[in-house]
Amino acid sequence: MNPHPYDVVGISDPVSGIVVEEGRGALPFHLIHGESLVAAAAWAAGEAGVDLLDQTVSWDLVVELEQPLLLHDPLCPMTPPEFLRHCAERAAVADRIVVGVRPVTDTVKEAHGETLGATVDRESLVAVCSPVVLPAGVVADLLGGDGRLPSTDFVALVTTLRERYGDGRVALVEAPPTARRVASADDLALLEALTDPR
Repeated sequence: MNPHPYDVVGISDPVSGIVVEEGRGALPFHLIHGESLVAAAAWAAGEAGVDLLDQTVSWDLVVELEQPLLLHDPLCPMTPPEFLRHCAERAAVADRIVVGVRPVTDTVKEAHGETLGATVDRESLVAVCSPVVLPAGVVADLLGGDGRLPSTDFVALVTTLRERYGDGRVALVEAPPTARRVASADDLALLEALTDPR
């Protein structure tokens, strides 16, 4: 039997984690397979060996832990624990920011005002999903100033991280199809069908 492509022995050092609900409206509380998206995301992080923190924990305490911090988006509720564990381990070992991404499959056009321009090559694009893992040094640097994340929107956060630390410090790791991000009830129905355990 071939091992899962993301199998690792386990997270060798402690990793803290937060399921980021802020700024996502009511969608994280919709159900998938009978559980809220938040509960499904928290379960996956727990199965990955991540020590989940409550969002009310102060950032000062998060910095004091001196651990990598895994940020998990509840709008990617079916991200496999093995992938979360792989990303956490990679961030800890390589001391790099690790971001789960998916290939872009939609046609993307340049926009000039209200006029559509050329089609953008999809090979050069990715869709940010989950997780975003910050090594301990980045946690201290990023949160040690005003004590908050630059953004809880993962796309905006990754953009800021790339600007601040450079593309060489940010590793984009292709996530499995089940890690896709949902933005609507229709997306959720599709993900539920894709991950039907039957």
